[in-house]
Amino acid sequence: MSIFLKANWENIIMVNYEIAPEILMPYLPNGVELDLFDGKAYISLVGFMFKKTKLFNVPIPKLGTFEEINLRFYVTRTEDDITKRGVVFINETIPYQIVAWMANKLYKEHYTVVPTRHSIAKSTSIQKVKFEWLLQKKWNSIYVENYLSSSEMEPDSLEKFIYEHYYGYTKIDSQKTEEYRLHHPSWRTHEVMNYDIDCDFKAMYGDSFSVLNETKPSSVFIAEGSSVHIEWKRTKLNFKDAQH
Repeated sequence: MSIFLKANWENIIMVNYEIAPEILMPYLPNGVELDLFDGKAYISLVGFMFKKTKLFNVPIPKLGTFEEINLRFYVTRTEDDITKRGVVFINETIPYQIVAWMANKLYKEHYTVVPTRHSIAKSTSIQKVKFEWLLQKKWNSIYVENYLSSSEMEPDSLEKFIYEHYYGYTKIDSQKTEEYRLHHPSWRTHEVMNYDIDCDFKAMYGDSFSVLNETKPSSVFIAEGSSVHIEWKRTKLNFKDAQH
């Protein structure tokens, strides 16, 4: 197994919204279906820290630590009676042009580049985490206050559903999809005390997601994170005559 990317993902905030499935359908890669929880579709605004980033086990000097903000939704694919649960990214935002260029060039991902920043403050029992990104001269932000104590995720919980998708799917065109796999342990999570979300979804992600500007999150989670490995191999799926 050849590993393309290794990194530590830390303080992974998931801001989760129920969303009408028809909004997601234009972004759904061929060969996968929406993964629902209790019959509902979800989309997540995500903020976390990339640290100690390596490409093909080579450290990236000066560019290995940065914030990422992304918008993602959840899909599933069955192959030979094996269910693969994965994510599709609407957009991934980071601060470094060269890293985004490489991801887009190699993998046809949807990375964009804007200034980002973060703050993390800890007391004896409480942590305050804030991720910010600059868009059209305005700083958008995700802010969470959480207890430092952590616990395992409950089986069959929404929290576990949101965090535990171990495949990624990229829509190449109307027929072609690429599948890749990532590896990490099951993360421990913190109890969220308070949060504040200031994101212009329309400006950031387009008219399709403007409804989120007026939608209250159904849940907000934060996980400790861990080392993450993403495989180099991309499985190319081609469905010439397939329909969703």
